[in-house]
Amino acid sequence: MQKLLERLIYLIASFLAVTVVLTLHEFSHAAVAYKCGDPTPKMNGRVTLNPMAHFDLLGLVMFTFAGFGWAKPVPINPYNFRSYRRGLTLTAVAGVAMNYLTAFLWCPLYLLALRGTGIEGLDYFLGLFTLFLYTYSLSFCVFNLIPLPPLDGWRVVEAVDRRQGSIYRFLQRYGNIILLVLIGYHFLVSVLSSSGYYEVSTILGYADVLGWIMNYVTQWIGWPIMKLWGLVF
Repeated sequence: MQKLLERLIYLIASFLAVTVVLTLHEFSHAAVAYKCGDPTPKMNGRVTLNPMAHFDLLGLVMFTFAGFGWAKPVPINPYNFRSYRRGLTLTAVAGVAMNYLTAFLWCPLYLLALRGTGIEGLDYFLGLFTLFLYTYSLSFCVFNLIPLPPLDGWRVVEAVDRRQGSIYRFLQRYGNIILLVLIGYHFLVSVLSSSGYYEVSTILGYADVLGWIMNYVTQWIGWPIMKLWGLVF
């Protein structure tokens, strides 16, 4: 019964953290695009902090259970921007910038939660919730920097690559399939590892490109945040 309750608290904390992280990410895209002159996000009801406007069901489930996922892309028309390249670039980086900024803000809350309140159940929830806010913000930041459609990294490529050569056209056509394969492979490795098939998951893990990116890049960009707040706490 105790383990079941802990698992329930874990899932609730994860879901709530995902809700916050995804909402802030997509809201920042919509708000920046609107400020740059494109009314499309406003017309589609995306300049809002209402989570329901941004959820993609599969991406939400993946984020809750796997630690990374996606939201419903914000529709934009870059030809409405006052400056095409500037507007597209700012809109693309707005989400990851928001995630990194909020990771910086969630970190001290997590460190404070570790001190506890003396109420066991509350301490467990707050510890998980603030940890998820921090780690999910970083992982979503890193995940969206991958230059494959429909992620933010691809929008940056679109903004700066005017030649649009053969590699660009290949990724534009097959990038989403490549991304799904990377996600599926990483999810398979994670399931095998959590199910106790450590030898198989270790062998397959060498080819887990997404896992390598998520683990090492997330640690790298999170190091300055932890280092700075570690001086305070």
